[in-house]
Amino acid sequence: MSCPRCGFQHNCICEYEPALQCSAHFVLLTHPRELNKDTNTGKLMLNSLPHCRVDVWQRTEPPAQLIEQLRDPRYHAYLVFPSDDEHPSVSLASTSKGAIPLFIILDATWQEAKKMVRKSPWLSALPRLALTPQQASNYALRRNQQDGNLCTCEVGISLLDALQLADEATQLQHYFDVFIATFHADKSGHSKTR
Repeated sequence: MSCPRCGFQHNCICEYEPALQCSAHFVLLTHPRELNKDTNTGKLMLNSLPHCRVDVWQRTEPPAQLIEQLRDPRYHAYLVFPSDDEHPSVSLASTSKGAIPLFIILDATWQEAKKMVRKSPWLSALPRLALTPQQASNYALRRNQQDGNLCTCEVGISLLDALQLADEATQLQHYFDVFIATFHADKSGHSKTR
């Protein structure tokens, strides 16, 4: 039987789950195909960050709770997504004084994420925060990953770094590293040596 929290059957990693302190809010806008994938790393953020939730993306209907947050002046929203000529990247320094950062992270494959933005005018209208990764992705659980792309948890780690929350970023990085190291052993039915 799999652990209901981390999803692993032979190697529960819940003891490595950090309880992070961060006032920013994170919304994992998740493509429906991503919801039950065991390779999904968004659950690591969901389990660790106090203000993190999953909203399921639908082409025809934006999530009501997210739309309410976008209208709430207490929040400064960012779509964490690469910039382009039409949508230049903004900086975190542009956050209104006292506003709570609200990071919308597309939890999907890159192909799906591009479609989500293209098919959702309300999303493409948001200010974009483009991340510049300090290191290459350590995520190799899926095929056809392009250089420079980060998985969902690595985006969270980069955002914590950008918020100057180095301890929290390090703790989430460690949890992510344990997840990656455990994944293949667990799927092949082996206990991982700790």
